[in-house]
Amino acid sequence: MNDDAGRRKRAGGRAGNKQRAGSAAIEQMPWRIPENPDRPTEPLDHDGVLAIHRTTMRILRDIGIEFLNPEAVSILKKAGCKVDGTNVRMDESFVMEMLGHAPASFTITPRNPEREIVIGGKKMVFVNVSSPPNSWDLERGKRSGDFETFKDFMKLTQYFNCIHIAGGYPVEPIDIHPSIRHLDCLFEKLTLTDKVCHAYSLGAERVEDVMEMVRIAGGLSEDEFRAKPRMYTNINSVSPLKHDFPMLDGAMRLARRGQPVVVTPFTLAGAMAPVTMSGAVALSLAEGLAAIALLQYINPGCPVAIGTFTSNVDMKSGAPAFGTPEYMRATQMTGQLARFYKLPMRSSGVCAANVPDAQGMWETSNSLWAAVTSGTNMVYHAAGWLEGGLIASPEKFVMDCEVLQMIQRYFEEATWATTEDDLAFDAIREVGPNGHYFGCQHTQERYTTAFYSPFVSDWRNYEAWQLDGAVETPERAHRIYKAILAEFEAPPINGDHLEELRRFVARRKQEGGAPTDF
Repeated sequence: MNDDAGRRKRAGGRAGNKQRAGSAAIEQMPWRIPENPDRPTEPLDHDGVLAIHRTTMRILRDIGIEFLNPEAVSILKKAGCKVDGTNVRMDESFVMEMLGHAPASFTITPRNPEREIVIGGKKMVFVNVSSPPNSWDLERGKRSGDFETFKDFMKLTQYFNCIHIAGGYPVEPIDIHPSIRHLDCLFEKLTLTDKVCHAYSLGAERVEDVMEMVRIAGGLSEDEFRAKPRMYTNINSVSPLKHDFPMLDGAMRLARRGQPVVVTPFTLAGAMAPVTMSGAVALSLAEGLAAIALLQYINPGCPVAIGTFTSNVDMKSGAPAFGTPEYMRATQMTGQLARFYKLPMRSSGVCAANVPDAQGMWETSNSLWAAVTSGTNMVYHAAGWLEGGLIASPEKFVMDCEVLQMIQRYFEEATWATTEDDLAFDAIREVGPNGHYFGCQHTQERYTTAFYSPFVSDWRNYEAWQLDGAVETPERAHRIYKAILAEFEAPPINGDHLEELRRFVARRKQEGGAPTDF
């Protein structure tokens, strides 16, 4: 076993909690897979859940979904679905039978098994911002995505322990030709991080290349790769009522090899979905369940999750809106139906703000708390998202990670424990009515761990803050992100695996990579 000692040393930041003392840009919580202890918020009563379910089934039975992939149509016709050209209609009995095969939870094990994650149950994992074409930071403002910025976001993804998945490209590197972009991006993702990663379902070559690169980076045989989930894809429907060719193609390829597929309709109420939230949720579910039924027919028991991206538009401008009351309720409602179907669920941490300002944080916090209260298992775009997904910001990434850590602390039993020690009767008696708790033994034994300790928030009073330069939150986040990049060291990777990965990328580039239209 050889380690590439030059470039691949140890986990970025405190990702492995092994950095030398005093070297970390921030003190952060250790790596963990959070578990949400709360009962989900359920705005729908039992009759409401059944009403949405029945409408979803009516859509699938009486209206149908357009499958713009001949292979998928052929498979569903063989399964007994009603097919008219690209339109496929499914009976409830078929859909529910297929959903019965889907696992309620599953693990994904990346090349570093210590980074294994669980999708389902009460577990909740967070994914970096994925797919914006642009980036923004305090120094350079808004600009098109490039490869160096992509790598910077990969380093942030690895560094923060509260980010569990290296999802889609945090920013699209348009300075690399689309035919080979996936090869360069996945090489960096697999070497700058050791977390679970993702393949875009945008053509057979990209999906097959990414699966092969994940296999190589993990030193896995084909049988070992197929034996358990190692990576995943997320596909979106083309609302209303369509699934396109490449995403279905990629989803089917992963399903056949036992790799997870997250199916996430993108339904904006008032534009691509009914203006009412129950109608938008029913439409979204119909689109998602149709694809899941297909995948379960192809490979019964393959890991899948249902995603929700149901929000609303600004009816004055038509622009997408996120973190709204309607978005929050739609997420909670979808959570109820996901539990009804016994499927893991994905939602998102999103906003419509253009810069990391107050609007950006309250909308993102609304989105994240909608995820918490809905029982979401996988939170996409949990850190770094701006402008409705058109911008990724490193300052916003850092600020969002503060919120994610607060959520993780909120989940900890220490915040509500009621042991005799926690109830603190002796301390209350000791201090009495005229003292204070700063100096009592009960406090002294716990003061370093009693409360959440922030890394971006500044809790000093105005005068102290002003004397120290009156630095506002985005600037503090900017300094932190710069410090993280300055100290970053990539996680170790087996040297033989690394060399094989390099050879694979070089060969695939020589072969032309993936076909493009330009």
